[in-house]
Amino acid sequence: MSDTSRTDYDRLVERLAARGLDVGAIEQRLADHRIETPSWGYANAGTRFGSYPPAGLPSDPFEKFDDAAEVHRLTGSAPLVAIHIPWDQLDDYTALKQHAASLGLEIGTVNPNLFGDQRYKLGSLVNTDAAIRRLATDHVLECIEIARQVGSTGISLWLPDGTNYAGQDSFVARRRRLHECLAEVYAALDDEMELLVEYKLYEPAFYATDLADWGSSLLTCQKLGPKAKVLVDLGHHAQGVNIEQIVAFLDDEDRLGGFHFNNRKYGDDDLIVGSVNPFELFLIYTELAAAPKLPRLTIDQAHVIESKIEGMVLSVVNLQEAFAKALLVDRVALAERQAAGDVLGAHELLLDAFRTDVRPLTAKVREEKGAAADPVAAFRDGDWWERVGSRRTAAATTGGLGA
Repeated sequence: MSDTSRTDYDRLVERLAARGLDVGAIEQRLADHRIETPSWGYANAGTRFGSYPPAGLPSDPFEKFDDAAEVHRLTGSAPLVAIHIPWDQLDDYTALKQHAASLGLEIGTVNPNLFGDQRYKLGSLVNTDAAIRRLATDHVLECIEIARQVGSTGISLWLPDGTNYAGQDSFVARRRRLHECLAEVYAALDDEMELLVEYKLYEPAFYATDLADWGSSLLTCQKLGPKAKVLVDLGHHAQGVNIEQIVAFLDDEDRLGGFHFNNRKYGDDDLIVGSVNPFELFLIYTELAAAPKLPRLTIDQAHVIESKIEGMVLSVVNLQEAFAKALLVDRVALAERQAAGDVLGAHELLLDAFRTDVRPLTAKVREEKGAAADPVAAFRDGDWWERVGSRRTAAATTGGLGA
């Protein structure tokens, strides 16, 4: 830490201590903060109109993990990598697990793909054709077996099924078919595994999505059992939805299984975390930080025009800073003002934490973990291209947009 950074840190600690905050405890929670990055976030992505793949993209899962290791090296908080099947399909997953371990990484959630096969045109787990439902169910069961092989305890399920036109299918019949298939999937889970059930308002279906909101996802999880929990994606809601309230309710029900971080301006834009609405990100973390244990926290982004590793590094840094600010909230004083009906007083407590410059604090925590004080600058000044990128010539056809 430079002299200037040390001075900034000391001043911040002095201010926080004067407010009665335990800086040591805050730093410990920041040090324990673990983010999962997605394998598909390092591969090629694009829009409906085209993609702009840069040089040096990974061409297989092993190279994706190499890139993920660079993000973890710089940030100190991204040791987990989610994989997507079949984008990360291999004959030998033990080799990938060993490669991850050699890089200081772990394989996180396993994500089935229920939208890439042409046979899923009219649905996968809810399809009227029993043979196609069998195909989809077997794929999820295959992913559970892969999870066993790599030591993962999470199956992250995004169901793209839905209808485009009124009368296309029966809402209730589709729901019953879904629950029948998921009951078989749930029964196959090991004791320590969780089924994370994601939802999305629209796309690719535009009339009705089978799991369109947190309520439909929660009801499904409650039918299945305690190992089924809701997965919230920041971009999967209508404009203006209070996502921090959803987080609070699901956590109170012990059904918050995980969170997919990105940012949106209009739809499911999958932009860099905190790039559009950093205050919303802070408020979500304020609810997350109130719980004794954080759920699975995953970045789910599609970097279309920006550097993929640099974009992922910036996202992790933004998450670290949002968490740090959330840890500055005086919970006792907040509860007192809420009880007293002090509307603006309670709001100002949150604003005070949000406006605090926590960069000296997060930089110190990163450095103590052997990471970079300024990860973005370190990547730009580093030699990643010479070490890794220049050796890659593949056009990077693996991977794609995440759910």
